[in-house]
Amino acid sequence: MKRKILTVLVIFILGKAVAQVDSTSVKPKTNLLKKSLVPLSLIGAGILLSDSGFEKSFNTSSRNWIGNDFETNLDDYTRYAPVATIFMADVAGVQAKNHWFDQTKNLAISMILTDVFTRALKKNIYKLRPDGSNENAFPSGHTSITFASGAVVYEEYKDTSPLLAYSGYGFATLTGGLRLANNKHWISDVLAGAGLGILVTKLVYHFDYLFKWNPFIYSKDMSLIPRYSEGNVGVYFSKKF
Repeated sequence: MKRKILTVLVIFILGKAVAQVDSTSVKPKTNLLKKSLVPLSLIGAGILLSDSGFEKSFNTSSRNWIGNDFETNLDDYTRYAPVATIFMADVAGVQAKNHWFDQTKNLAISMILTDVFTRALKKNIYKLRPDGSNENAFPSGHTSITFASGAVVYEEYKDTSPLLAYSGYGFATLTGGLRLANNKHWISDVLAGAGLGILVTKLVYHFDYLFKWNPFIYSKDMSLIPRYSEGNVGVYFSKKF
């Protein structure tokens, strides 16, 4: 009960902070609070459902439907699908909102911040996974990192290629579903992870005008994309000749 009260207070304070930043923003054409409603709602739903009878019943029903012996490592790959999508779209020449360097910068910042927040929460919220393997269930790391990069895909292509834009969220939803199917997470873990990843990316894009430095703004034949795996960050570089 104390943990749930604490997390509810955290989401309330976070919502108030977003509202305050939005009201004083020097970027009036955007409405940060409006953009944050969905991710804040997902985080709130995750908090309210955590340790509830509903999510335990949901898990039991899911296991009965899927089968207790179901296991796949596909989610270890789908969580990076949005990153691959951005890279392939850049190589294919699909028009995006930002230059490839700014894409890479926003993607890297979103994924790193999401990972930092996710790990911090996991270390301070001791929630047992449904399979009993450890107490790092809340929130789902696979889900948060995929929704963070999926949100980048959406932000970059929502105005030029809607189908491509929503594919990021499609891969993220698939990843969250697989985490449930693998019995690694409860429904609340996935909802909170999704909300966290989207919220971080929304904040990064809202404030990207503060760090618009781009040394490759006139370079059309180069691409750079971050690589992130198990806490390790790297970079892929490509050049057309």
